[in-house]
Amino acid sequence: MDVRDAVGNLLADGDSVTLIKDLKVKGAGQTLKRGTVIRSIRLTGDEQEIDCRHESIKGLVLRAEFVRKL
Repeated sequence: MDVRDAVGNLLADGDSVTLIKDLKVKGAGQTLKRGTVIRSIRLTGDEQEIDCRHESIKGLVLRAEFVRKL
């Protein structure tokens, strides 16, 4: 399974990514701003989803189309 970011870079477990768009987080009542760095991602069974953790949000799942590899 190949998981690729918004510009086509191949993602792997442990990579750091940055958001390319402001994202409203459902259930948390806050917005993650463009340029926010997310460290130590984990790949899921879905090609379009990555599991990650942010300082204020645990159990965050992002779509790969909204991130760019650092």
